[in-house]
Amino acid sequence: EVQLVQSGGGLVQPGSSLRLSCAASGFTFSNYAMSWFRQAPGKERELVARISSGGGSTNYADSVKGRFTISRDNAKKTVYLQMNSLKPEDTAVYYCNARRSTWSKEYDYWGQGTQVTVSS
Repeated sequence: EVQLVQSGGGLVQPGSSLRLSCAASGFTFSNYAMSWFRQAPGKERELVARISSGGGSTNYADSVKGRFTISRDNAKKTVYLQMNSLKPEDTAVYYCNARRSTWSKEYDYWGQGTQVTVSS
């Protein structure tokens, strides 16, 4: 059974830090690009950060560049999102995503979501 189990969300003050984790099982983690998305109330889900299967390439939304860092540990089958200098506009439900495309099929898995609230 494929599972992406997230942890690490919560309520923090502006300027604080949080680290989200997403532990994978049931598929070959090292073959998948991993991403973090977020969805704020009344808004569409947006891509926050992506890391390649080997970890050598990362991409970030402009809104989080310089503040968030995505990383992965393929031995532990876990992807992380380190969030620093948090702002109220970072408040959202965060989702991890695993994706792999072959010539005939696309594989796409999602975590359960975790709430991050930034408020004073």
